Amino acid sequence: MKRKLILSLLLAGMGITEMSQSYAQEVKENNQSVFGEFMDRRGTYSRTASGKPGVGYWQNEADYSIKATLDDEAHTLTGQITMTYTNNSPEALDFIWMQLEQNRFTEESRGTLTTPIQGNRYNGDTDGGFDITNLEAKVGSKGDVSNKHIINDTRMQVWFAEPIPAKGGEATVSMNFSFKVPVEGMDRMGRLDVEDGTIYAFAQWYPKAAVFDEIEGWNVEPYLGAGEFYLEYGDFEYEITVPYDHIVVGSGELLNPKEVLSKELLDRYEKAQESDETVYLVSPEEIGNTELTRPKQEGTVTWRFAIENSRDIAFASSKSFIWDAAKINLPSGKKILAQSVYPKESDGVEAWTRSTEYSKASIEHYSETWFEFPYATATNVAADIGGMEYPGLNFCSYNSKGRGLWGVTDHEFGHNWFPMIVGSNERRYAWMDEGFNTFINHYSTLAFNDGEYPSRLDQTRRSVNYFTSETREGIDTYPDVVNVSNLGMIAYNKPAIGLLMLREYILGPERFDNAFKSYIKTWAYKHPQPSDFFNHMENVGGENLSWFWQGWFYGNGNIDLAVNGVFPYAGNYVLSISNKGEIPMPVVYELTYDDNSTERFTLPVEIWQRGDTWNHLIKTDKKITGVVLDPDKILPDVNLGNDSWPQVIYDNN
Repeated sequence: MKRKLILSLLLAGMGITEMSQSYAQEVKENNQSVFGEFMDRRGTYSRTASGKPGVGYWQNEADYSIKATLDDEAHTLTGQITMTYTNNSPEALDFIWMQLEQNRFTEESRGTLTTPIQGNRYNGDTDGGFDITNLEAKVGSKGDVSNKHIINDTRMQVWFAEPIPAKGGEATVSMNFSFKVPVEGMDRMGRLDVEDGTIYAFAQWYPKAAVFDEIEGWNVEPYLGAGEFYLEYGDFEYEITVPYDHIVVGSGELLNPKEVLSKELLDRYEKAQESDETVYLVSPEEIGNTELTRPKQEGTVTWRFAIENSRDIAFASSKSFIWDAAKINLPSGKKILAQSVYPKESDGVEAWTRSTEYSKASIEHYSETWFEFPYATATNVAADIGGMEYPGLNFCSYNSKGRGLWGVTDHEFGHNWFPMIVGSNERRYAWMDEGFNTFINHYSTLAFNDGEYPSRLDQTRRSVNYFTSETREGIDTYPDVVNVSNLGMIAYNKPAIGLLMLREYILGPERFDNAFKSYIKTWAYKHPQPSDFFNHMENVGGENLSWFWQGWFYGNGNIDLAVNGVFPYAGNYVLSISNKGEIPMPVVYELTYDDNSTERFTLPVEIWQRGDTWNHLIKTDKKITGVVLDPDKILPDVNLGNDSWPQVIYDNN
């Protein structure tokens, strides 16, 4: 009798009382602040509450025609650009803003002046910058020409003699430009000397239009370092003139292979487009053998490229390249080209000899899983760059090998989906770029060659030390503001872990995949905001996830689910659990019975709307011998010591 009294008092203290062979839940507090809407996500004329572009959605367009010449003795690029700008906005524009990102490489640039004395990843040369001449701007084909412009750091304001009309008005801006190619290009571009020549990696190499949208108007954040890019979509045609012995690879389709390749090289190029196995175009032994590979033996050669519906272009040029390629098979039946260029210092089956194999596998996986790759080529370039992405072209470290080369190649190609296809604002929301990409990289790595290389994203509890550190920062911190040591977590890993939890724990693969694919398709070649992503995932996934977005993406709290105990009750059992963290979660738990069998169940996240403790009646005629929360350890729960009953001590590592 005494033991029953003690048990009754214990259950009552936990909110459990006997009432006609049932139980009641004591409501201790209301958690509406955790579950309520945390940001204004109401629909507007331009963006719907379901996370789609509205009937009034618009975005401007910038089309480019560019001609540039590389001087490999002076290490300069000189060019001429004509940009056709279409103003689809509902307001006339007196001026436009353009990005001059080469101006980052000067002593007085804001990026230089905000770089710590000890330096960081985004160090850059300071003896460069654009030289802009002969600027002409006019509206329509017969408008008056204006050359009025203001250059401030990495931005240029170009004024017109008359406003660009709203809703379809066109203007052209042309100018000459030149700059010295930096050696240290902020780990995004530059040049590298190798035994057989110099590798030139060109990015941020031409003046380009800034984005004008209905959220901010002109997006004119300067190019400082960590913050990447936000650009309008358009069509590009560009010509690159280089010494005759160089090979050039660039974003998009090579338009004139018959003019720049020898007959032998052209045959190999065409063979590669039909081969699932990697084909050498220029083998290691053929570097420098221009009689075999080039149709011309002196002077210069012009390589012409084009790409449609792109937000940027990049290219590389060198006489030191090994060049190989293979066919990519897309779900639609279309065949495109994977190719790699690298110096002999990067050669080898443990290194860049497998680059095209990696590239092909990466593009085929993402195309099949999420959205078909839209460009004519997927090119991997070995350079003195850790890893940087552009439409259809990557720069990856020439020193990368094995697992590291797979990882960087796959990551940079993944960026073709985020932010090249889905055009988010990298300069403000790095997590919509790096985080989403890191998430899809997890699954492509699991799929590659039956798991040849491991992925550790699902080992979420390896990051507990960061999540509990006093110096942690939120995902929503702007990349140019965040502590550089935290950037990898808040831009890459934490948002990727968030999507992993959403797919594997909260929504399940089917609902998540439907929503994520729909988001990509809906916002392809457009400019989504964070609220558009949240709204779209909720509407297609069929779940109000405000508690999750607020806690994980726009908060700095943690997850800590705990088992208080398991108690016999009226011939059954009561499982008592608590939410000791700041972020609620559904509760997946696994029961172990005395016959060693197990069963899994899920309690919805709504149990935490009523407070931070919940008692759940388990009806079973078996004897329960153990309970484990989150048995697959998907959640980055910061306290493993309270996740089980009887208590089991886990190693966070």
